[in-house]
Amino acid sequence: MSVLPASSREWHLVARPHGWPTPADFALRETAVTEPAEGRVLVRNLHFSVDPYMRGRMNDVKSYIPPFKLDHPMDGGAVGEVVASNAEGFAVGDHVLHGLGWREYADVPAQHATKVDPDLAPLSTYLGVLGMTGLTAYAGLFEVASFKEGDAVFVSGAAGAVGSQVGQMAKLKGASRVIGSAGSDDKVKLLVEEYGFDAAFNYKNGPVRDQLREAAPDGIDVYFDNVGGDHLEAAISSLNVHGRATICGMIAQYNDTEPVPGPRNMAMIIGKRLRLQGILVGDHYDLQPRFVQEVGGWLRSGELKYGETFVEGIENGADAFLGLLRGENTGKMIVSVTG
Repeated sequence: MSVLPASSREWHLVARPHGWPTPADFALRETAVTEPAEGRVLVRNLHFSVDPYMRGRMNDVKSYIPPFKLDHPMDGGAVGEVVASNAEGFAVGDHVLHGLGWREYADVPAQHATKVDPDLAPLSTYLGVLGMTGLTAYAGLFEVASFKEGDAVFVSGAAGAVGSQVGQMAKLKGASRVIGSAGSDDKVKLLVEEYGFDAAFNYKNGPVRDQLREAAPDGIDVYFDNVGGDHLEAAISSLNVHGRATICGMIAQYNDTEPVPGPRNMAMIIGKRLRLQGILVGDHYDLQPRFVQEVGGWLRSGELKYGETFVEGIENGADAFLGLLRGENTGKMIVSVTG
């Protein structure tokens, strides 16, 4: 066993946000570090993920994933190095992916740790393009939306970790046209010039419905929704007959304190025979081997590009999450623990 530190810092949720979270809702606290019990490993986290779904876990409501407990460490995807092991198959120095982020050191049950190879890809990619967000994009486009060659695809939140992958995957598989929306002119430029989208627009520059219609005059066949609200309404208007929409996220309304009216044009779903289906990545882990093989190949060939926004230092973890909600990231938002 290596010499362990006496303590570890970890982020706790201390108040349930009403509307937009604030720094006062979080606290960085210290806890003692001990040797792992049998069947467990102690991991020094190197990077952890902050994701939009975590906002929902801050509400005390029943959902597909339990809410965060107050005055307990939050959790989420993380990669790190094993510094002590009391589990067969794991040695000090191994790198692992696990679910106990938001802290410097994680005491992880061995069955919930997956070895990853830093020589195959940077460790941070196992939280993004080769991890949960990448699989979400892959399953949401190919399985949930039943994408087929020749489809025209619209992606909202297209410069984010999931959206940027959806658009590129659609192009690689023969989409006739890929359109993206984003929240800044720089992100729009990135989508077209770096990620190969055929068109993109800044949703802050005018009504989404009008900008989408201009970008996709022949309509769209697939909509990948990360935003909800006016984007979903616009997509319903532009979807062609038998169009499909994958509903992945609705970040536009995560911090609303009052119920949001649904799209005003839902009657179009009937005449166009549209299919709108939600996605939870946990339903699609059977695709993991195919996903890693295909996406890993695209990464090695340079055909698939990805963005990462790093926030350095665990002390900036809450700020990184708040920045994510404000759209300050391009691609995957990652906290590098050591800074």
